[in-house]
Amino acid sequence: MENTQPLNPDLDLETTENLADSGFGDILREFETQKKPDGENVGRGMIKGQVLRITPDGVVVDIRRKMEGLLPLDLVKGRDGEVIVQLGQTLEVSVAGRTDTGYYRLAVQKVEAPKDWSGIEQAFENKVTVTGTVLEVVKGGLRVDVGERAFMPASRSGARDVSEMAKLVGQKIECRITKFDKEKEDVVVDRRVLLEEQSAVRKQEAFSTIAEGTVLKGRVRTLTDFGAFVTIGEVDGLLHVSDMSWTRIAKPSDLLKEGDEVEVKVLKVNATTRKISLGMKQLQPEPWAQVADQFQVGQRLQGKVMRLADFGAFVELMPGIEGLIRMIDLTWDKRIRKAEDVVKIDDIVEVQILDLKPGERKIGLGLKQLVEDPWAAAKLKYPLGSVVEAAVTDLQIFGAFIALGPGVEGMIHVADITREKRIEHPKDILKVGQIVKAAVTEFEVDRRRIRLSIKQLEPTSADHFIAEHQVGEVITGRVSDVKEGRAKVQLAEGVTVNCPLPKPEGASASAGGSGKADLTSLSAMLNARWKEGAGDDADKNQVHVGQIRQFKITAMDVAQKRIEISLAD
Repeated sequence: MENTQPLNPDLDLETTENLADSGFGDILREFETQKKPDGENVGRGMIKGQVLRITPDGVVVDIRRKMEGLLPLDLVKGRDGEVIVQLGQTLEVSVAGRTDTGYYRLAVQKVEAPKDWSGIEQAFENKVTVTGTVLEVVKGGLRVDVGERAFMPASRSGARDVSEMAKLVGQKIECRITKFDKEKEDVVVDRRVLLEEQSAVRKQEAFSTIAEGTVLKGRVRTLTDFGAFVTIGEVDGLLHVSDMSWTRIAKPSDLLKEGDEVEVKVLKVNATTRKISLGMKQLQPEPWAQVADQFQVGQRLQGKVMRLADFGAFVELMPGIEGLIRMIDLTWDKRIRKAEDVVKIDDIVEVQILDLKPGERKIGLGLKQLVEDPWAAAKLKYPLGSVVEAAVTDLQIFGAFIALGPGVEGMIHVADITREKRIEHPKDILKVGQIVKAAVTEFEVDRRRIRLSIKQLEPTSADHFIAEHQVGEVITGRVSDVKEGRAKVQLAEGVTVNCPLPKPEGASASAGGSGKADLTSLSAMLNARWKEGAGDDADKNQVHVGQIRQFKITAMDVAQKRIEISLAD
């Protein structure tokens, strides 16, 4: 009789389709494997079970059913082939069917050996150093096996670059756990902190062995603008640029390069800051100690211009020894305001030692002293009254300066520029670079000053008078002043000269004896002359202010603009 009763509605479509090809026993077994003891369907989720025993056939698990479950061994073996589950361990499994031996056939998605985090947690909390093996280079750092896989950031690996990081793969290293999250199974380790601590210990040990005054060998690690850091064993010392050489150097790279092996002297050790000052030049003789024996005042020698300053130029006379040429000793030319107008850096110059003070590390040099002083010949070249023609070099409110040759200048006072009008500043008439003619009116060798005059060359009333008259000529003039036996006479507009007056008769007699004037005798003489009728002759010889008289030209000098006269007979 055909069975028309429907199949169990709990069977899914796939199970129903398979029943047609299975015998009844198979159908029953399939049905039972998908039924839980309480009647619920099985095989649709994960259930928890506990490991009862481990047999050669598999792992027996208590899944709280009428039968126990069996996990195949190949599902619970690790990479090394060993079973990774333990007795009593709880597993999440699913029922996949029945075995021929009377067990539920179990399946598991992933079985991992139970992790013991106690060691890692303790190392993290106590900051204990752990040993690990570098597994691989990953993004941002390294993967390290410290019992569990941990991450080491690249910056904490102690490697300088990726190539150095790659060399660590496969090596055992010491590190410290700096981060531990058990829930996320996140472990971060640090190797650099240990390297720094170890380096600090070595540095301290090395630092304690370094004493001031000792000479050691080191290697230049880095160069800076102010010096070089030299590694001596485990510590670094500073070799300042001023202690590299007795010869002045602009920058450390002019003398050293990174990686150079050098011999240095320990100048100072600061135990507080752990700083070491080093020197190289201290291993050579002090150059200034030889100055007194090698140089003397007045000596001439050659040197190289090393530096220029506002006040002069520094010249190297020998390695480590420099002298100063002050601006005043660079050139005789007072117009020079900058040292670079006379010398340039790296110029080889001949100088003379003017001052020597080895104790103060000072040497005064002179450059202009090796050439003739232009003022020595200026006195003969520019005598009084001579006319010069030169360019205006500078204008000041008090006058203008004229270049008369190397190191020699003349000055035209503002009052000596022109006769035409009174001016407030030389720039009202002159300009720099203008060629002018002027007469030498004063010459002071000691003060190195020549005074010139432009207006001295302009024609005067005296020039016109001299051109229009001659010696011996009788002319008319007006007496403007009489004083001390001389009369000041105006001969023409702007022409006034002095005329000597004859002495009155009896003046020498009255002044004889003790030198005191006899007023009684003088009065008697005058009365006598008046009574005798001598009034006409007296008026003729008497000269008074405002009187217009005739005078005779006795001498004239065109160059000196000098005119001499006397009373006409």
